[in-house]
Amino acid sequence: MAASTAVSGVSDGVLSPLGRRLGALLSSERVVRDLRHYFGLGVPPGRMPFTGSRFEHLAGGGDRPEVAGRFTAEDLVAVQTLSVTVPAPVALDILEGRLGAQLSGLLHAIPRDIDMVDAEADVLAEGSPADQAWHLLCDQYGVDWVIAGKLLARKRPQLLPVYDKVVRCALGRPRPSFWLALHAALRADGRALHRQSLELRQIAGVPETVSALRVCDVAVWMGHRAEEHACPR
Repeated sequence: MAASTAVSGVSDGVLSPLGRRLGALLSSERVVRDLRHYFGLGVPPGRMPFTGSRFEHLAGGGDRPEVAGRFTAEDLVAVQTLSVTVPAPVALDILEGRLGAQLSGLLHAIPRDIDMVDAEADVLAEGSPADQAWHLLCDQYGVDWVIAGKLLARKRPQLLPVYDKVVRCALGRPRPSFWLALHAALRADGRALHRQSLELRQIAGVPETVSALRVCDVAVWMGHRAEEHACPR
């Protein structure tokens, strides 16, 4: 089944530029193949899946109830599967110090079991607990913005997206924030892009434990890399 048939009637007049670009990448002829390759589904012998396929599943996931309110060593390893490493002093502070306690307080205020598309915008807006956690990591502890985003995506994979330099190159730097722009795009036109992500997940045979948001991320990341863009660092 062609991926391009998975979403019909997405109106360019309704979707934002980010939404149109995301829709194009989700409708690529190669998207199902990319998803299957990334998650190691039906790949030929000797062809390894991407390490990022373990990001949400390592040690049962970062959002399982018993650990959803705190960062664990498994979370720090999980972000390494996405090719980043939390600096050792910050990692120790997360696990044993004041930073961990601060982040835990914020995590308890961030919904655990809701998709981005179903959340109200204020859950993602400036000053929200999620936004405060991101700024705490970046502004007060000097964590790279990509690493901070991946840490938070590990804890709330349904709600918070992975946003790195490749995704930024593909989808841009919308204002006021990528989170809010993606939230609006996923809700536009009867939630067509969210539904398309779910359909792609089913077509590709990706486990349902992988969020629709993560399907979007992988599709964008794989598709944009395949276009051989020279993304700025």
